[in-house]
Amino acid sequence: MTIFDFELWVFLAGLGIFLFAMHMMEESLRLLSGGAFKSFIRKYTGTNLKAIFSGMFSTAVLQSSSAVSLMVLAFAGAGIMNLTQAIAVMMGAKVGTTATAWIVAVFGFKFNIDAFSLPLIGIGGLGIILLAKSPRYVNISKFLVAFGFLFMGLDYMKNSVDQFSEAIDPAMFADYGVIIFALVGLVMTAVMQSSSATIAIVLTMLFSGVINFQMGAAMVIGANVGTTVTVLLGAIGGMVSKKQAALSQLVFTVSTAIITLLILPLLTWLVLDFLGFDDKLVLGLALFHSIFNIIGVIVFYPFISNLAGFAEKAIPERVIKLSKFIYKTDPSVADAGLEAFRKEIIQQLYYSLKYIHQQFGRTKAANPVNYSDLERYHAEIFEYYTKLVSYEMDEMHTAYIDKLLRASRNIMNAAKNIYELREELEILKRETAPELQKAYQSISGRMKSAYETGMMLEQKEQKTELMSEKVEEFHKLVENEDREFIKMCSTIISSKDFKKVEVTFLLMMNRVITQSNRMLVFAMKNLLEKLYEEEAD
Repeated sequence: MTIFDFELWVFLAGLGIFLFAMHMMEESLRLLSGGAFKSFIRKYTGTNLKAIFSGMFSTAVLQSSSAVSLMVLAFAGAGIMNLTQAIAVMMGAKVGTTATAWIVAVFGFKFNIDAFSLPLIGIGGLGIILLAKSPRYVNISKFLVAFGFLFMGLDYMKNSVDQFSEAIDPAMFADYGVIIFALVGLVMTAVMQSSSATIAIVLTMLFSGVINFQMGAAMVIGANVGTTVTVLLGAIGGMVSKKQAALSQLVFTVSTAIITLLILPLLTWLVLDFLGFDDKLVLGLALFHSIFNIIGVIVFYPFISNLAGFAEKAIPERVIKLSKFIYKTDPSVADAGLEAFRKEIIQQLYYSLKYIHQQFGRTKAANPVNYSDLERYHAEIFEYYTKLVSYEMDEMHTAYIDKLLRASRNIMNAAKNIYELREELEILKRETAPELQKAYQSISGRMKSAYETGMMLEQKEQKTELMSEKVEEFHKLVENEDREFIKMCSTIISSKDFKKVEVTFLLMMNRVITQSNRMLVFAMKNLLEKLYEEEAD
């Protein structure tokens, strides 16, 4: 047997099947969970310890630290999660991702792969065809197929490397040093975008005797750093908070890798000699993977706030006032202050409608509006309101400023409703049933009309009377669509294909959308009222 007898195509086929299986598993689990894991991560991050455990659990189930980290970056960018929480979740994700190594180590090298994987692929494949009408069972079937493929790919890699190992002596690599093996693991993970695939290859090489334990450990350390490439790419061009979270992840991961490499001989002794894994090297490497990530979390846990502070200083966020008119208008001058206040709320309406438009995939602007910006904007408007009312005004001015504030609150509440409904809207958008597609089109169409009507207030050349007519037309559309939507739900509730809970879901969504549109209508009418009086004079 020589090095040239290595069956490259068998190895690549195994690697391809393994990567495909990982992708399929992640996708099926994501669809099965819906927004559950997003809600879980958002909900259980009240303390750093909770955030770490939520990151561990989510990653162990989703089998992808990169997916969880990218989700966290999105939350950080939207202002849903602060930087400290994001760092803690991503630290936990590093521990959670070691679950893959344990699965591969426990099942991949101790059982007859054919007896294990073929039934899963067979049952899952039949399920995809026979249960095609049920998305839930289709995704369960896809998960079974993916789980079977995972071990089939591992078996192909193992068989090809078994032959290769006869011509390779690990001593050949003794002079390269652990740093080189760590870099190899890093590059492999960066290229394949999967630390799980790299670790599966490392475990296979270790099992076949191509590398020794310390070489494999160094490659696993490198793979751990390689996962940050995906996170860094996900932060490019994003909000400052996303870049800060990505930098924190990089610092944590690289620092953990350096600490682990420095104490690698000690950890090797701990796993092989003290814990007795010298004759169970594959399991020992999975244990090593968990131990050094846990060490990283323990070392950095007291310094999570410091790490967040470092990232904020390294990538500072420029605090820019969103207001366009009120920040430069003296509130003590009543007429000027009121006009600036009204114009600012029209601007708030513009940004809020733009944000709502984004949620339906229509706006792909270079500078998208974030919900956190809308909250900050509303706070600036309210702050100016408190300054305005601190000065003496006649009853007419006081009543008008209160009416404008109600318009601002209605606009903010409408945006908040859509923000909280975005996951349900995404689910409805993906539904294929004609009735559900019709429901989505009804909702989407109403919000498009809201956007088009509200944008008219920004156009100074438009006459107030014409704009008022357009708002009234939109109001009638909202009420008519509400009635038609309820009629549609009354019709489909008798269908055997729909459950009552699904109809309730549609009715609740319609109520929120109708409520949001009504608030926008009232806000537009309030904003137009003063303009109409001025033109009449």
